Amino acid sequence: MRILYLAHDLDDSAIWRRAAMLRAGGASVQAAGFRRREGPLPEPAILLGQTADARMLQRAASVARALAGLRHSLAEVQAPDVIIARNLEMLALAVRAKSFWPEALLVYEVLDIHRMMLGDGPRPRAMRALERRLMRRVGLVLTSSPGFVNEYFQPHGQTRVPIRIVENKCFYPEAALPAVPTRRPVAAPITIGWFGILRCAWSLDCLDRVTRAAPGRYRVLLRGKPALDQLPQFHATVAANPDLDFGGPYRNPEDLADIYGQVHLSWLIDRYDAGKNSDWLLPNRLYEGCRHHAVPVALAGTEVANFLGDYGLGLTIAAPDAEEVGRRLGALSLAEVEAMRTAVAEVPTQVWTTGPEECQELTGLMAQIAAARGRRRQAAMRRKGWFTT
Repeated sequence: MRILYLAHDLDDSAIWRRAAMLRAGGASVQAAGFRRREGPLPEPAILLGQTADARMLQRAASVARALAGLRHSLAEVQAPDVIIARNLEMLALAVRAKSFWPEALLVYEVLDIHRMMLGDGPRPRAMRALERRLMRRVGLVLTSSPGFVNEYFQPHGQTRVPIRIVENKCFYPEAALPAVPTRRPVAAPITIGWFGILRCAWSLDCLDRVTRAAPGRYRVLLRGKPALDQLPQFHATVAANPDLDFGGPYRNPEDLADIYGQVHLSWLIDRYDAGKNSDWLLPNRLYEGCRHHAVPVALAGTEVANFLGDYGLGLTIAAPDAEEVGRRLGALSLAEVEAMRTAVAEVPTQVWTTGPEECQELTGLMAQIAAARGRRRQAAMRRKGWFTT
């Protein structure tokens, strides 16, 4: 199976993780898309243009330019069996690409529901209508959380095609899984890790307040990429609090064992899009933290809390209130933290990690849908007398 993977940000490591998963399932993958940074890519790709974070008009203009020259950009691509579009802007390009290869199955991958798609105003209504129109050519939707299906796709009637949940699990292309370091006994201070894209102003303020209210009881390690447009005081806040420690960005997955090996609790609360995307998603850090035996801290009523509740894991905060967080954390003993870590460690690895069977199942599903659509197309052509066999 040949797959053309259209990506909105070729500098995002998650793009290459998905490409590796598809290859592990037996497919050949050609990536094409936009870049947001400079420097070498993990592997060759077709560059369609340059975009920037949080600049929607610039991104729209880049997509329009790419549409105009798409046939030329993809001239050397072998006819794909599947075209995957990762988010809405790439779906517009994928629909155009499908006109070059009508037999290809078009797959729409949605890992976040952007705030511009939500609400009852004219703009979100228009954006949802655009998505519905483009999705008429789609044969399969991939998304990472049942929350997106239950809270967005179904209520808004965005599509009737099959939707497949592909969770944001850890994935290691190598045959053998990296070993998880032996857990050290829990000792004071209780260490909390907040890792990944750091963009939740509420979380930063909450962790700052909780640690200041109990000096020395907690240590908060922050690793990843702070979104300074959302957290302009990030570095000042960290510098002013001795119990907050920012260790900079990290490579995924090479550094995960080391950074999670330093923490007892993994902070999963995100209020960036409270009541919307933040409540519906199942983030990478859920799987990464639990894979490395960190106790997840979640907010009640979110998809993350529902997921953890099914396994009886983690620490759930009843309300997004710093005093409630402080009360709940303050009641924890070191023995209770150790018991919760043990419960996480006892969950089968496949809950947190994608194996080769899941990769093969995903590509097999695409092949089945493509074959079924091909048979229906041929049957329709026969009924119309366009050809005979």
